[in-house]
Amino acid sequence: MEARDILKRPVITERSSELMAEKKYTFEVDTRANKTQVKDAVEEIFGVEVEKVNVLNYKGKFKRVGRYGGYTNKRRKAIVKLTADSKDIELFEM
Repeated sequence: MEARDILKRPVITERSSELMAEKKYTFEVDTRANKTQVKDAVEEIFGVEVEKVNVLNYKGKFKRVGRYGGYTNKRRKAIVKLTADSKDIELFEM
């Protein structure tokens, strides 16, 4: 997989915005990607140094519309911690 295939999108929530002050960034990643692939993809795309990667798996939720039921897509989220001397990732251009 290429780097752009591994990182799908950044996760922008109140909690993830607070973590950005600690140089921790949250991304939704491909469900087949491992920690090493996520680390390499972030370093390649943003040109930063990654210290640590934590990965969380989310199961799909059961949803109903009338009498029809199904599951939403499962997802995988990665929290990436940068080294202290690394530059920040600019998610919002000022």
